[in-house]
Amino acid sequence: MSRVNLDTQRSPAASQPLLAQIHGAFGATPNMFKAVSNSPAALQSMWAAFGALGKGSIGALLGEQIAVAIANRNRCEYCLAAHTVLGQNAGASAEQMGEAQVGRSTDVNTAAALAFALKVVEQRAQVGDADVAALREAGFGDEQVVEIMAHIALNLFTNYVNVAFDVPVDFPKIALK
Repeated sequence: MSRVNLDTQRSPAASQPLLAQIHGAFGATPNMFKAVSNSPAALQSMWAAFGALGKGSIGALLGEQIAVAIANRNRCEYCLAAHTVLGQNAGASAEQMGEAQVGRSTDVNTAAALAFALKVVEQRAQVGDADVAALREAGFGDEQVVEIMAHIALNLFTNYVNVAFDVPVDFPKIALK
């Protein structure tokens, strides 16, 4: 059971317009957004970040692959389930999402981004010149490198919300690896 309110009727009035947008985008209001809606500022921040990064230069598919790798590493069943669905909606196969979950890809660029993302998470951003150089060698410029970091930060936020608040998974469950 969630450790915070999930009844959107009890969410602050300032959260209601964003909850309506989220409901329209998903056809329902995912539990994670219900939990975050207890703070209008946090909800606005999260929703704006998803919107901005969804239009970013690395593409939706890579963003979703990064999300499942981080979710698996942080043992966030909620994000793993949600981003697996979103990754498949972005064109990935179930096999590609399963490989991304453990930080692997047959695509060199994707593999480099996943390795970097997982290293940032595991080492709390204590990466070196060689780690950023590996992204550059895979073809990522400064815009994409910074955007990958933004995806990492957003996914840490969502993972921590879901794990800390024990938000019930309302997407098809995926086993952690």
